[in-house]
Amino acid sequence: MAAAAARVVLSPAARRRLWGFSESLLIRGAAGRSLYFGENRLRSTQAATQVVLNVPETRVTCLESGLRVASEDSGLSTCTVGLWIDAGSRYENEKNNGTAHFLEHMAFKGTKKRSQLDLELEIENMGAHLNAYTSREQTVYYAKAFSKDLPRAVEILADIIQNSTLGEAEIERERGVILREMQEVETNLQEVVFDYLHATAYQNTALGRTILGPTENIKSISRKDLVDYITTHYKGPRIVLAAAGGVSHDELLDLAKFHFGDSLCTHKGEIPALPPCKFTGSEIRVRDDKMPLAHLAIAVEAVGWAHPDTICLMVANTLIGNWDRSFGGGMNLSSKLAQLTCHGNLCHSFQSFNTSYTDTGLWGLYMVCEPSTVADMLHVVQKEWMRLCTSVTESEVARARNLLKTNMLLQLDGSTPICEDIGRQMLCYNRRIPIPELEARIDAVNAETIREVCTKYIYNRSPAIAAVGPIKQLPDFKQIRSNMC
Repeated sequence: MAAAAARVVLSPAARRRLWGFSESLLIRGAAGRSLYFGENRLRSTQAATQVVLNVPETRVTCLESGLRVASEDSGLSTCTVGLWIDAGSRYENEKNNGTAHFLEHMAFKGTKKRSQLDLELEIENMGAHLNAYTSREQTVYYAKAFSKDLPRAVEILADIIQNSTLGEAEIERERGVILREMQEVETNLQEVVFDYLHATAYQNTALGRTILGPTENIKSISRKDLVDYITTHYKGPRIVLAAAGGVSHDELLDLAKFHFGDSLCTHKGEIPALPPCKFTGSEIRVRDDKMPLAHLAIAVEAVGWAHPDTICLMVANTLIGNWDRSFGGGMNLSSKLAQLTCHGNLCHSFQSFNTSYTDTGLWGLYMVCEPSTVADMLHVVQKEWMRLCTSVTESEVARARNLLKTNMLLQLDGSTPICEDIGRQMLCYNRRIPIPELEARIDAVNAETIREVCTKYIYNRSPAIAAVGPIKQLPDFKQIRSNMC
């Protein structure tokens, strides 16, 4: 339900303000050497260092209930505040699969002190935005508002997760809404393929189930199921109250104590253990020759968020990159796979992905191909993966490192993505990794590291494959498996 993040491109003037260097310092001489201007270079380096160190501090406080309060005050006139909860579809079973997502829908349907209309009018009159989304491991409720309205925003968030009425009439009405949402998702073939990929990679485990749940569950989920999910999972130690923008940490802390201090302490009982999920190299094929294009995803098992190899796999993922026919550059693109794809006209688009969970992950590639080029495209992808394991160059890795750092920094544009970054990292790492530390860990990756880590996770590993559409030309699983070495 969350809106997609926009791509932001900084102007030269903005880049100078952000990094403290002049474009003139990057002019290259006739012999190809970089021309630097002595004292100016020193000043620009000092300025860049100062800018990095002047990033607002992320302050973290843990309440007696276990609730963590984390914020970054950047002095803006607006703010984003939200609740990041360590509970998603992974904590469901076959019978209640879809409950976390159903509960997200019910959050805005009225509380003991606000009707749905009152809630909507209050948010609209504040000029604020209230939103929520559910993933396989997390549920998020957040609000965007003026900084002066932070107390009201926190009070509303506390009200909707602690005092929702969960009325029978609203539950029945929301069933239809979710069933229509399922129909919309089924028209998005990328979503369909990734659901199939999880279903085959993590078959018979919680990660293999969809977030929305099967139709029969949505038709049968009861108020009791929703209440049981809240009392089981919405506990203080599993919740982070995160905020960014113009927020005072001390004020946020007082609000958290007032609105959450007592209620979260009443949720007694053991915190449910993380359900284990085992990766299985396997495939799902859904052949439909009436479709114009084949949609295919192939992935190997990667690692969880906190694993030491995560950063290296992120660099490798960036190195493979993404491409579609609207890109300029063609054969001059830096991604080797993009060059080969463009030259051979092998697909309409491809994108690499590195999806991490707490203790596992999926590293792979999604592609959209003509029926006649499926086999060739997959062969080129696997050859490129093998090249990562054997002969990737330092220049390629340096480019990928720089691109990864740039993408990470550009994503942190505005209070909402910063707040999301704080909430997610607090759940994953129990701290927010400082930007200088993250950059240092990325810079520590070189070609040798890439070769070692890719050999560990890609070479001679059995992949998971999901394919939909006219896939007659797709090689059988044994041949695909043999091409992994």
